[in-house]
Amino acid sequence: MLLVNIKDLVGIEEKGLLLKRGKEMSKTGRIKNAFLLTKGKKIVDYGSMQSDACKRYLAENHRIVDLKGSLVMPAFCDSHTHLVYANSRELEFVDKIKGLSYEEIAKRGGGILNSAKATAAASEDALYEMAMQRLDEVMRMGTGAIEIKSGYGLTTENELKMLRVIRRLKNDSPLTIKSNFLGAHGIPMEYRGRQEEYVDLVINEMIPLVAAEDLADFIDVFCDQGFFTCEDTERILMAGIKYGMRPKIHANEMAVSGGVQVGVKYGAISVDHLEQMGQAEIESLKGSETMPTVLPGCAFFLNLPLSPARDMINAGLPVAMASDFNPGTSPSGNMQLILSMACIRYRLTPEEALNATTLNTAYAMGVSDELGSITRGKVANLIVTQPMTQLEFMPYYYGANKVAKMMLNGKFV
Repeated sequence: MLLVNIKDLVGIEEKGLLLKRGKEMSKTGRIKNAFLLTKGKKIVDYGSMQSDACKRYLAENHRIVDLKGSLVMPAFCDSHTHLVYANSRELEFVDKIKGLSYEEIAKRGGGILNSAKATAAASEDALYEMAMQRLDEVMRMGTGAIEIKSGYGLTTENELKMLRVIRRLKNDSPLTIKSNFLGAHGIPMEYRGRQEEYVDLVINEMIPLVAAEDLADFIDVFCDQGFFTCEDTERILMAGIKYGMRPKIHANEMAVSGGVQVGVKYGAISVDHLEQMGQAEIESLKGSETMPTVLPGCAFFLNLPLSPARDMINAGLPVAMASDFNPGTSPSGNMQLILSMACIRYRLTPEEALNATTLNTAYAMGVSDELGSITRGKVANLIVTQPMTQLEFMPYYYGANKVAKMMLNGKFV
């Protein structure tokens, strides 16, 4: 397929970088009046419409698609979601408006435990159907790859049920999907005061069964105030690593928990949330392979402090930004909105925000060798925008869906 008359081809990465750090994040390749050639699933070539290569391709027998007036950019990669869930939590939304904190709601059995109760009552088929509708929704807003976590099961049976749903979604959806086992998402009411016993259950029963069915790419822990301690987290991560699951961590949403340092120690591919960050956390990330991942939707919805993304970039770190799509603390998977928030609230430039929501989030879910940039040989997961002036219009004109077409795996969907 030959895409021609592209007004602006953006997100080009010629060097094959798997992530961008610090000042690199402010750079993204662009070609005005461009073409892009795909073959099968892959990007074969791209360049100027005036180039000899383009003239040669035009003379060959390709399916030609004229995209005059549109930008073409990499599809978003959303590296942190809880998209498989059974119930919405709008009543807790009202509680938050009235002044109750996230921790207060959780202590009385709301929050994650509310979703766990609904998940237990839902069938696998029902969870699958609801999640597939959400996948279709986020795809139409520009997401081409997504990580989905369990964590609303909190029993062996229901955690496995969630992960089996994610496996079905992987098989049936055109999106690239990675699965994350988050059995340590919350502490069930019956284990309150006996937290170590629940950690033992996760380690000795859940993890071996998840591994036996090859249900998870990653192992995750909510390492934060009121949830799991650093000691709990280390035990769970070591057990997951033993079974071939790479670590990720929810860290520093409620307090400076030590979770960032634990993530770096165990080679976590990402540490996510980071609303509470000090210089010690930034220093610990330097020189590591761990991607600091900010979740603007959660901070917005809960009125939390903003993660110091600008400070991290200035310190030479990479930064990724994902949606945290979930029913309680970020009920939106709109990555166009995350792109806008990156610029408006966190003061990233449009180029930095693009890299934070494409290449760096692809890295945070282990797929940046195939996705996240316009690069020859990568999979053609692309956004074709509505007619617009330039990249800067994407974060500027927030609230509207600016996606005209999505190409996933080299096909329009």
